[in-house]
Amino acid sequence: MADDEAFAKAVEDGLKLAKRVYAGKDQRFAPPVPAPRPAAGMERSPESPFLPAAPMVYAVITDPAIVDNPDIPSYQPHVHGRCDPPALIPLHMTDIGVEVDCILDSAFVAIRGRWRVHCVMRTRSSDCRLVVPMGEQDSVLGVEVEVDGRSYSTQVIELEDHNIENTAKSEGGGFLKPQLFSLTIPQVNGGSDISIRVRWSQKLIYKDDQFFVTIPFNFPEYVTPLAKIVTKKEKIQLNVNSGTGKEVVLQKSSRPLKERSREVGKLNFLYEALVEGWSNQDLEFSFSVSSNDLFGGILLKSPTAYDGDRRDIFSLYLFPGSNQKRKAFKNEVVFVVDISGSMQGRPIENVKSALTTSILELRPGDYFDIIAFNDELHSFSSCLEPATEVVVENAIQWMNKNFVAEGGTDIMHPLNEAIGLLSSTQNSIPQIFLITDGAVEDERNICHTIRTHLANKGHMSPRISTFGIGSYCNHYFLKMLASIGRGQYDAAYGADLIEKHMARWFHRALSTMLANITIDIFNDLDEVEVYPTHIPDLMRCPLIISGRCHGKFPETLKAKGILADMSDIIIDLKVQHTKDFPLEKAFSKQHIDLLTAQAWFSESKLLQEKVTKLSIQSSIPSEYTCMVFLQTDTGKQEAIKQVKKKDSRKHANPKENLSVLVRRTAIGFGDIIATTENHPTGFGGLKEPETFDVYNKAVGCCNGIAYCCCCPCFIKTCSKVNDQLVIVMTQLCTALSCLACSECCTELCCDGSE
Repeated sequence: MADDEAFAKAVEDGLKLAKRVYAGKDQRFAPPVPAPRPAAGMERSPESPFLPAAPMVYAVITDPAIVDNPDIPSYQPHVHGRCDPPALIPLHMTDIGVEVDCILDSAFVAIRGRWRVHCVMRTRSSDCRLVVPMGEQDSVLGVEVEVDGRSYSTQVIELEDHNIENTAKSEGGGFLKPQLFSLTIPQVNGGSDISIRVRWSQKLIYKDDQFFVTIPFNFPEYVTPLAKIVTKKEKIQLNVNSGTGKEVVLQKSSRPLKERSREVGKLNFLYEALVEGWSNQDLEFSFSVSSNDLFGGILLKSPTAYDGDRRDIFSLYLFPGSNQKRKAFKNEVVFVVDISGSMQGRPIENVKSALTTSILELRPGDYFDIIAFNDELHSFSSCLEPATEVVVENAIQWMNKNFVAEGGTDIMHPLNEAIGLLSSTQNSIPQIFLITDGAVEDERNICHTIRTHLANKGHMSPRISTFGIGSYCNHYFLKMLASIGRGQYDAAYGADLIEKHMARWFHRALSTMLANITIDIFNDLDEVEVYPTHIPDLMRCPLIISGRCHGKFPETLKAKGILADMSDIIIDLKVQHTKDFPLEKAFSKQHIDLLTAQAWFSESKLLQEKVTKLSIQSSIPSEYTCMVFLQTDTGKQEAIKQVKKKDSRKHANPKENLSVLVRRTAIGFGDIIATTENHPTGFGGLKEPETFDVYNKAVGCCNGIAYCCCCPCFIKTCSKVNDQLVIVMTQLCTALSCLACSECCTELCCDGSE
């Protein structure tokens, strides 16, 4: 069974187990579990309907005997058996609120909520697991938890500060898969309320001259409390700060937002309402920044007292405007596609589908070629071909025939071939699109070689855009290569996401409006650091770069570039000095990613230390730091006393269990061995935390639990239990409960039959 299926199965089992919870006189036990509602707008696989579509908290149940209503015990017969792996019962949610701050091209989300452990006896306790669905460009910024007089929070620290070996068996969470962040809250008493605040950042999507933001907010019906007297209140706050000094207009909202305040470049909205049931659709907002033509500006801010970098921070932005008369550059494109053995199955089929769609969207006057590579080259043509209807159809047929996943991975050779094909480009933008799922040994050499090639090509050197599939490729190599080539980087960590993300990537890179952008002031400052180092072209979406500098900015600057008709253009950029605009917050993730790519490329310890300091300061995990989930001062002394009392004979350090490692918060630098051995594309996956390792060793012979979903009968199945014992246990359960049970479940009936 796949890992995501295992997680979904654990939730499904938990929902069936929750039917033991006594719901009062009106309903003896919890009502039947409704089918999960389809997620609206989130990128989740339809094969896993029990994966969360909103922040959820689950009780982790290993002993089904503890499942009961903490307020109204049902005094059900004792359950003989264990849940292995643990079942996950979704907890009832009693309060929820969200605040979204849109700053430039990023959204910073803070969700706070309260969940009640409604399914565990008041005299017992269980671990509880928070799971938050997120997009692939999101970054967890922090989690705070209050429960039973205790407080917990996440913290980013240096890897060397945390003993990884000592925490291997007390994992606190991490990314179950690239879009599901998880955190385990230890030993919560039945009937307790858990207050949680989780914060993350995500990139805004820009399309049709609008910014779009989608927040996962689709809650299943079974998290609604059974008691009708529980007041349910939603509170949603949206703050927009474009930083541009232009009018901002809210275009669309999935909630009837009420405007609270409006300033030039800023909007504030609030939605607050009592609801009968929790939201069954994601939060969706879109807004536009008014402008008819190209415009830009610079935000400049002095470092704060808490900033470890004493240089000024700046942001330069350019917007394409809504002037449809502005034409995009013609393109000469070479698609360089990995068809090694690891791409077999859905990855190569989805890549082929996305590439077919992109070729069909090429405009008259565009030229293209396709190079498929493994450890050999397979070219559609020996030269660039015009994007006519006949040629495009031939290319599609060629892909259907030649896109066969086999062989190894050699990236340097096809890149050199692509650069050669674009050697005589004129009056168009030469583009190379590299798509791969693997890592190779000569990646640094590739970056050095490509940088030399492009430097010799002049101002119309090929743009190199890169797309990484899965977790085995080195995404920092791909980011570095895209930075050197002034191209676009994107990725897909799931097979279902390849086509959608590639289409967005192609569309963005093939819509160049302004090329060869230069800012003269960068040559006159005492010291300047720009992210990315090479300024990309302006597409039909905003271009936002940032950096640090020493020196004095003038009141206005000029940005120079080339338009599609090859004419020069100069754009005046007004310098805006700001004190309250959160530039550090807006660009920390971008700086960490690009500095990490540079640290990998240069193998610089100084850059690694720089990334570490920035990561800790901004609370964003990196490749050189880790996130821990620790208990803070509230309730800490009581916890220490309990640890001492339970384990006084072992003389254990009472602080050891108050901090656990949050795993899988970094993507790593690829896997050359997996690539060489042609392992199927690595998409990460759900992995059960190892918290219950000791328990599993004690009852390692047990494979699962069978139960009746309409009565409290549980029969443990075990590979070492003989058939006669199973029969006896079945008869015993039947004698205890058949009078109260008139129906049989889908797993195992009360009479033992399937």
